[in-house]
Amino acid sequence: MKFRSIAAALAATTFMVSAPAAAQQAGDVQLRVFATGILPSGDIDEVERDDFGLPAGSQTRVTDSIVPTIAAEYFISDTFSIETICCISPHDVEGTNALAGVELIDDAIVLPATVTAKVHFPIGDSVRPYIGAGPALFFIFSENVGTGAAALGIDDVNLSNEFGVALQAGADFTLNDNGLVFGIDVKRYFIGTTATFSAGGTELIRTDHDLDPWVVSAGLGFRF
Repeated sequence: MKFRSIAAALAATTFMVSAPAAAQQAGDVQLRVFATGILPSGDIDEVERDDFGLPAGSQTRVTDSIVPTIAAEYFISDTFSIETICCISPHDVEGTNALAGVELIDDAIVLPATVTAKVHFPIGDSVRPYIGAGPALFFIFSENVGTGAAALGIDDVNLSNEFGVALQAGADFTLNDNGLVFGIDVKRYFIGTTATFSAGGTELIRTDHDLDPWVVSAGLGFRF
């Protein structure tokens, strides 16, 4: 993927930068601005209701998205911090297998409210890998009926908001002694949603979906 190639090139460039820097301390705040790729699944996990008559083997996928994100982090100690992120990402839901080519949902917007606790493992003065984990709540809104679903008589669709868990790993690379850093970050969310499709106010289809996105980020930050 083009996004991953860019992130790898930036990371390689960062390794060539050599600059002394003070380690983060309790009370420090770090802000990072990322380019982020959201790579969800969207598979149907369970069909709870089917008054429409879905063909056997029906399956779905959620499209990828690349968006800007902001991460804000507070250091409770030199090696322990709390982080939250801010972003929204647009996605479509498309049919696969027996539903191949059917556009089911257009322009669903996801706001992944996430808080992670992170443990840092400094390597010298300039490389700081970390791992983290925490709760997430996906708010999903503005979803529209896709053209394929509309052609089948569906006139309303809804994706439920859901709680889940995020696992995280990454590293910050210090670029100078004024707090400028380059960061790479990878999260894996374990979270789903329930899709309901209705016509004339009557619910016809209700399906559970695994979203479980990989979220891959690279960008610059500042610690102060």
